[in-house]
Amino acid sequence: MEETIGVEESIEAAGATGQIPRQRGGQLLDHAVRYAEERHWDVFPGTWLEAADGKEHCSCGAADCERPGAHAAGPDWASQATGSATAARRMWGKHPKASILLPTGRTFDVLDLPESAGFLALARLERMELPLGPVCCTPDRRMLFFVLPGATAKVPDLVRGLGWAPSALDLITRGEGHYVAAPPTRVGGRGAVQWVRRPTETNRWLPDAEELINPLAYACGRDAAEARARGN
Repeated sequence: MEETIGVEESIEAAGATGQIPRQRGGQLLDHAVRYAEERHWDVFPGTWLEAADGKEHCSCGAADCERPGAHAAGPDWASQATGSATAARRMWGKHPKASILLPTGRTFDVLDLPESAGFLALARLERMELPLGPVCCTPDRRMLFFVLPGATAKVPDLVRGLGWAPSALDLITRGEGHYVAAPPTRVGGRGAVQWVRRPTETNRWLPDAEELINPLAYACGRDAAEARARGN
């Protein structure tokens, strides 16, 4: 019987070559199904990229689309999201090039920060041997840390408790009413969303935002200070 390659193995193989994976319809369907089946994450299909006149355009048709091929196709996206692998297979069967979008605030929230701060925080978290969930990078140089739901309500007070004003840090929480694009979704010609710390059995249980906030806030504060220094 032919061996099935899981999400984690296929992501790792793509990362090992240093190449941005091509957004093939079959690959997207396989990943969407496995996110639902193996991680129990809700998924829904977004827009996709269409080639015309030698360029790639977003299926939404907007010439000035900010996230071509990687945003919700309509306002009713929350009702379309499903944790059923069968439903995911059916949806991507209809739109095989559709981006893979994951609603936040259900099985996880996301802490969204600049990539430079994210790598600094990640190194510190690993040195401290703190628990980590999956982490991914976006083509617009943001890093997304997956944490338990409820982070949106907690983070502002946690940040204040560390002596920071939440508005002073480029640390965004994404919970109910938001979504993120999942690997290997491609955002226009900018590149693909990719795993920095891929989903595995060892990080199936997500950390609470409270466990990560100190290194993340410190890294964002340092990043902001360096940006101010460069501006002077």
